[in-house]
Amino acid sequence: MASKNIGIKEDVYERLKAHKRGDESFSETLDRLIHERESDWRTNAGFLSQQAADDLEAAVEQGFEDLDAAFDEDGNRIDERLSEES
Repeated sequence: MASKNIGIKEDVYERLKAHKRGDESFSETLDRLIHERESDWRTNAGFLSQQAADDLEAAVEQGFEDLDAAFDEDGNRIDERLSEES
């Protein structure tokens, strides 16, 4: 396996060293940390414009309101049927 030497500041080295696990090499530590960062959903957070985020939030709120109304209507129909059967 080919390798490269890189220079890093001492404080960065100490932080990297703190992330090492057991007998993991620095290369393996860096690989793991980079993979974790790439697969973290939060790295893609904030990709919407403010207007698109506001529109999405409004659509979600409207969807919850519509769902609540539908549950209320279904509940009322069930109540009516039950009262007719009594």
